[in-house]
Amino acid sequence: MVNSNPETVSTDYDTSDKLYFEPLTKEDVLAIVDQEEPDGIILQFGGQTPLKLAQALEDGVNIIGTSPSMIDAAEDRNLFRDILDRVGLKQPENRIANSLEEAYERAEEIGFPILLRPSFVLGGRGMFIVYDMDEMKKIVREVFDVAPGTPVLLDRFLENATEIDVDCISDGDTSVVGAIMEHIEQAGIHSGDSACVIPAFSLSDKIKSEILVGAKSLAKELEVRGLMNIQFAIKDDELYVIEVNPRASRTVPFVSKSIGIPLAKLAAKIMVGEKLVDLGFTEEILPPCFCVKEAVFPWGRFPGIDIVLGPEMKSTGEVMGADSNLGMAYAKSQMSAFNPLPKEGNVFFSVNDRDKKRAIPVARELAELGFKIHATGGTYRYLKDESIEVERLYKLAEHKRPNVIDMMKNGDIQFIINTPSGHEAREDEVKIRSGAVQHKISHCTNLAAAEASVKAIRSLLENEFTVTSLQEHHGIA
Repeated sequence: MVNSNPETVSTDYDTSDKLYFEPLTKEDVLAIVDQEEPDGIILQFGGQTPLKLAQALEDGVNIIGTSPSMIDAAEDRNLFRDILDRVGLKQPENRIANSLEEAYERAEEIGFPILLRPSFVLGGRGMFIVYDMDEMKKIVREVFDVAPGTPVLLDRFLENATEIDVDCISDGDTSVVGAIMEHIEQAGIHSGDSACVIPAFSLSDKIKSEILVGAKSLAKELEVRGLMNIQFAIKDDELYVIEVNPRASRTVPFVSKSIGIPLAKLAAKIMVGEKLVDLGFTEEILPPCFCVKEAVFPWGRFPGIDIVLGPEMKSTGEVMGADSNLGMAYAKSQMSAFNPLPKEGNVFFSVNDRDKKRAIPVARELAELGFKIHATGGTYRYLKDESIEVERLYKLAEHKRPNVIDMMKNGDIQFIINTPSGHEAREDEVKIRSGAVQHKISHCTNLAAAEASVKAIRSLLENEFTVTSLQEHHGIA
């Protein structure tokens, strides 16, 4: 194994016969190949960095699994558009820009909101969602600066779309979808930071069928040998492809635990010539319970940092909650991610104008569950107009008491729902959100997570809390 960033698994003596702690560059990898003389090398278990080496290494070594030319086809925007046309799948409208002026022109052609990103990006770095030209002009130069000399990609952002992750395994003849994962958070939050659920809980049978057919068609068109990850978005009951990665995704361990099948092990066997039929995995498996993956964040190590989620990945790990009840599964995932949900107490509510209408059912249900709601300014008036009982709190900038920071310090707030007002977060918003971490108060920074949290709180209040092992879920002695 070659890993420039070894962690617990890589350094375990049961994992590999040798571990090379070397940079992942063409020169270093070829030096190791000269030393070891392997029959072949596998790129698709190492994320995006080894995929970028595929073309450079192709002449000198035998790359097993999906071919470098197909890896390149999935990365190249024009080649990929042709592939999608052939399999009958849609993308959000998109353009490429090589200069600031061209970016402004392309943005006008697509229309706002737009997802801006560098063409080469790891972990969503330099990605922004912009809602108008003024916002775009403030940040577009920053996007170009992330990867100098490369174009910037502009995609029409599908606002309030449901995002779907799919992990698929293929041997060239047979393709099987490991799972359809429905994200809790809306499209626009990095998939690594979003909670997701297996099986999908709100999709129609029609959409599920389209996803299965689309995933298998892409696996065939890209001649996948091993694993592939696809990110879809659903907007107004229409299916769109966001991106395809012909490699193992970070979700593979989660999917494997959920369905009881070791996907990475099967993929490795496929790459050396075995077939899924012989390995006994030819049909999709529906898990016996709801499985929720939640991201774990390092906020506690960075006091004062803003904890809002967006296109750039910020999580450093993930956990899983499983239960026959979806709300309870989500509640378990929050406990594991160090954000346990309260069963009673005071809620601080402050949402931006775009979220106010959607926030009403959340506030109403919290009130029904016995929580006392507190809010500032605009949110207070909005909830009051909707006949929801709410206590007024002053904004920090108003320099009056009581304010939410006072209540947090005194242990009088048990749950915080605070959605950001824009790219340039206001100082008091950042203080509230970072204060939630500092005082270990359960919190949500987007309405989708708040909606899921309310359902989970109801499950905690109405159901018995039990713990079941994965082995018991899968009926393994």
